[in-house]
Amino acid sequence: MAHTHNHTENNGNRTRLAAAFGVTALFMLAEVIGGWIAGSLALLADAGHMLTDAAALLMALLAVQFAQRKPDARHTFGLLRLTTLAAFVNAIALLVITLLIVWEALRRFWQPQPVAGGLMLGIAIAGLVANLLSFWLLHRGSEEKNLNVRAAALHVLGDLLGSVGAIVAAVVIMLTGWTLADPILSLLVSLLVLRSGWSLLRESLHELLEGAPVTIDVEKLKRDLTLNITEVRNVHHVHLWQVGEKPVLTLHVQVIPPYDHDALLQRIHHYLHQRYKIEHATVQMEYQPCAGPDCELCFAPAGGDGHHHHGHHHHH
Repeated sequence: MAHTHNHTENNGNRTRLAAAFGVTALFMLAEVIGGWIAGSLALLADAGHMLTDAAALLMALLAVQFAQRKPDARHTFGLLRLTTLAAFVNAIALLVITLLIVWEALRRFWQPQPVAGGLMLGIAIAGLVANLLSFWLLHRGSEEKNLNVRAAALHVLGDLLGSVGAIVAAVVIMLTGWTLADPILSLLVSLLVLRSGWSLLRESLHELLEGAPVTIDVEKLKRDLTLNITEVRNVHHVHLWQVGEKPVLTLHVQVIPPYDHDALLQRIHHYLHQRYKIEHATVQMEYQPCAGPDCELCFAPAGGDGHHHHGHHHHH
């Protein structure tokens, strides 16, 4: 992916995120006030959900903002990790709010509270419209690309279901006066929130712990390089992680001494870029097997992690 269209894409993302944030924050307030007055827990659950939405959108906005900042000597990757950190904090907030709602819902099974069905219905419908609007705004974004925009869209989708639930509960209460429909539905909404929160927590934590991007299989990458580039005999010391949306790779390749060193290096880089979309790779080429006593190339006893390189021929 060239770096040229990133800027306009980011600006588009920013405008959409800002609009979705405005809509969500406004209706969240409506739901909190309405839920409080109507005594409806399902509305409050939905508002809690919308609060995390608003937070998700705000963080995604800030993340897009930070991603524009150029790397410097102290932050050589720029501040791209902030987006991941934002997703992580956001996931934790989601889970905490959900627990509070569940606790309150269980309490209401023992002490049912009166609920104003009509008011609840009106606000739930308004909330649904707001959710549809922000979902539409986000889905026109390049949501597959960006963990944060995707997180935000996921939230809003959960919200849609939450608002539908609140509408159903309101109708049931208006027709039958059965107020337990309200806490029951707030529990269902909570399950939805838990699901999206949990997967968000997993993904962002994986990235914060320098996990390899799920899309790339390291073992396959090692085999592919050896098979497809004839001079490459062995690939080792592979480290793969992800910063923002970008995979970063460092590796050692043992090669048959090439006729043209730089051309071979170029081919390796080209292959990684074409095949694995890795733009940022650091390749260390070696003509002899790693000379370290515990390198995995010398069939020494296991246990070494191969980080002591003596007698290396560094061609970089």
